[in-house]
Amino acid sequence: MALTPDTVRHIADLARLDLSEQEITEYGEQLSAILEYAARLQAIDTSGIPPTSSILPPVSVLREDEPHSGLTRDEILEIAPKTKRGQYQVPPVFE
Repeated sequence: MALTPDTVRHIADLARLDLSEQEITEYGEQLSAILEYAARLQAIDTSGIPPTSSILPPVSVLREDEPHSGLTRDEILEIAPKTKRGQYQVPPVFE
């Protein structure tokens, strides 16, 4: 499917691209090749192939969730820049 220069200009206008005449010719050939390849792919009979989201078997990349003890309240407050009455103290958001 060969695109005409007018079609390439229209596509460039839709994409807000300012193309030179050389670019219109060059991109027209490239876009035409892409469309021809897409047409070839659509012609392939895939009726016997089940839909799939991946060709690889499903594998979990997450580690097992194992409970462990965390920090105590005092340990957490020790690393705070400022504390007040056992809580983090932060600067006011609104003045």
